[in-house]
Amino acid sequence: MAIKVATIEGDGIGPEVTQATIEILREACGRNALDFVMLEGGAGAYQKSGNVLPPETATACASMAAILHGAAGLPGVVYPDGTEVGNELHLRLRFDLDLYANVRPIKLLSGVRSPLRDADATGIDYVIVRENTEGLYASRGGGIELRDEVATDTLLITRKGTDRIARFALDLARKRTGAPRNGKSRVTVCDKANILRSFAFFRRVCTEAAADYPDVELDYSYVDAMTVHLVKRPDFYDVIVAENLLGDIISDLGAATVGGMGIAPSAEIGPAHALFQGAHGSAPDIAGLGIASPIATVLSGVLMLRWLADRQHAPELAEAADRINAAVVKVLAEGKSLPRDLGGQAGSAEVTKAICLALK
Repeated sequence: MAIKVATIEGDGIGPEVTQATIEILREACGRNALDFVMLEGGAGAYQKSGNVLPPETATACASMAAILHGAAGLPGVVYPDGTEVGNELHLRLRFDLDLYANVRPIKLLSGVRSPLRDADATGIDYVIVRENTEGLYASRGGGIELRDEVATDTLLITRKGTDRIARFALDLARKRTGAPRNGKSRVTVCDKANILRSFAFFRRVCTEAAADYPDVELDYSYVDAMTVHLVKRPDFYDVIVAENLLGDIISDLGAATVGGMGIAPSAEIGPAHALFQGAHGSAPDIAGLGIASPIATVLSGVLMLRWLADRQHAPELAEAADRINAAVVKVLAEGKSLPRDLGGQAGSAEVTKAICLALK
């Protein structure tokens, strides 16, 4: 029986990168392995129905094996308080399904030039694990604006949330091969513990959790120093764990060092559900032109297959994930079908065709 995947194309370039990813996943897994159930959601859905996440979409996402999402958001489609409607789609799913771990792999692939001078020689291969349901973003919709003079939002850190994201990061470090510099399994806690009590608490709970993982080295970095280290010594890092907002910021910095947002995958993982989407936005200015790169969504599909392989006890999905990843690397290394954001001229259809040919 086919595995059902709740599929929300969303807005802007969302439909084209989603369709490209579906084509590649079907090529790798077989036409009948996955059933992509198309669902409404995003800023366009909000304009039509008043719901960014229609009830039937929310129900389907909770009942299916995984969620594949293109992108959401359109210019000018905002709530009365000025916040963007599109963001509400995955934020609602994040909190409703307890997708507490945002996983952002940062890896320099063959054929991609990093803006960092020595990156080709030293290598970049680390993962940022971001706590996804607490931190400053937990205050979204709950902050205070007083008489158009004062606005406040609350930074929320709990022991339960911090302990489980720390253990997620530590478990991930055990599964990896270590930092490129020396192969050392390492988790770096990124915070601002020298200034804020909430971050000092985050660091302390992470440290307590790490006591159960003597084989994983624990490291610490203040977030301002981290922005320097990710540029000057990215090969030192293996897994980085951070609060929601800080993790969001350093994830984009990391993506810029390995080719940009168009090549940056993302997974949001919870105890029973997971959502996968490229880390980029909906890019409505290029929607429909056929020039959007599908690679970030394709690589997010790779993460989805690996997650499903574990959940469904389906090793053939892990094998398909490895084949897709190898095909993407082959296409990028050959350089004949590079998307525009990586210096080439290939559109979405050409990149998709090249990856499918590499799979064959």
